[in-house]
Amino acid sequence: MAATSRAWRAMGSHGAQVLRGRFRAIAAAVARCAGMLGGILAAGHAHGADLPEDRADLMLHSYNGGGVTANGPALLVRKGLTEAISLSASYYVDMVSNASIDVVTTASPYRETRQERSGSLDFVYKDALVSLGASGSKEPDYTADRTSIDVAQDLFGGMTTVNLGYTRGWDTVGKHGDPGFSAQASHWQYRLGATQILTPRWIMSANLEAVSDAGYLGSPYRAARLFHAAVPESDPDTRTSRAAALRIVGGIGADGAMHAQYRYFWDTWAIRARTMELGYSQHLDKRWLADATVRYYSQGRASFYSDNFTSVMSYMSRNRQLSEFRDLGLSAKVSWVALQEPGRYEIKLNAAGERLHFHYNDFSDIRTGKLYSFDANVLELFVSATF
Repeated sequence: MAATSRAWRAMGSHGAQVLRGRFRAIAAAVARCAGMLGGILAAGHAHGADLPEDRADLMLHSYNGGGVTANGPALLVRKGLTEAISLSASYYVDMVSNASIDVVTTASPYRETRQERSGSLDFVYKDALVSLGASGSKEPDYTADRTSIDVAQDLFGGMTTVNLGYTRGWDTVGKHGDPGFSAQASHWQYRLGATQILTPRWIMSANLEAVSDAGYLGSPYRAARLFHAAVPESDPDTRTSRAAALRIVGGIGADGAMHAQYRYFWDTWAIRARTMELGYSQHLDKRWLADATVRYYSQGRASFYSDNFTSVMSYMSRNRQLSEFRDLGLSAKVSWVALQEPGRYEIKLNAAGERLHFHYNDFSDIRTGKLYSFDANVLELFVSATF
């Protein structure tokens, strides 16, 4: 998926950050994963740096859970200009209806639309693939802009690939009903990774990521609780996080493949998080491919989080994404090759669904006094065409 860490997205400051991060750049991720899996199942071999293939992806996505619904389309188009240069552009829309527990207990439910546009330039220089990207998103009370550069360098005849990446981000935070409120946040993300071909059918990758945030990192809508009374939330204005991930992908039998991943996250807010993922893919015949994945995530709470403070602190937050919680996700996906002309084009129809269960260990529903938990469903329908 996108290079941004799952834990970092889940703990973002904006009200709908979790589900929006979930879908960000998903069309591009589908292309990358499909290419890797296809290479494994075909007993791929080492080669020099190549441009991403020409393709177009159209997706409809839907999220429903915890009082929040989000749906909309996403479009990605990538086209090579020469043998060494290609361009891509994507457009993504989120139509959100939010009546989550944070909203219904501290504010009024709302509806809004978020739009994101992005573009990238990829070019090959000898055995290196260089990608330059920019994106911008806007919603009524939040704007975010990003620029990035990534370099993938093949070594040892293509058996090893080293990846370096950097992203710079700028956010402007507003508040409904208060035109005078405006706050800024800045983000820096650094990426380092390596992918090693172990055998013709097994690949292993290791990735490190560092993120620094500065500025307004809270939410103008949330409140903390002090002796059961609502008080303004106060978050630190800096944060540094790290994440390390190890992933292995390999072929099983003639038509199957599996992947396993472990990821560890830690930051200066005292949060520690772990993600474990295991998946299997199977070609049913020449046209059908089925995937199933199970993912488990758990994290500890931030040093300044409490469900109900009993003393005044410099920083106080009741953001449930900073609490101790865990979630379990079960997902399945099927792909069908609708049309194919080898060497010319291929059109695939894809459907994916995921069931998520979230349980919070120290965040309660103040309406009932019980620990909070909820289930969510994610549905993705998309068409992928390579040409």
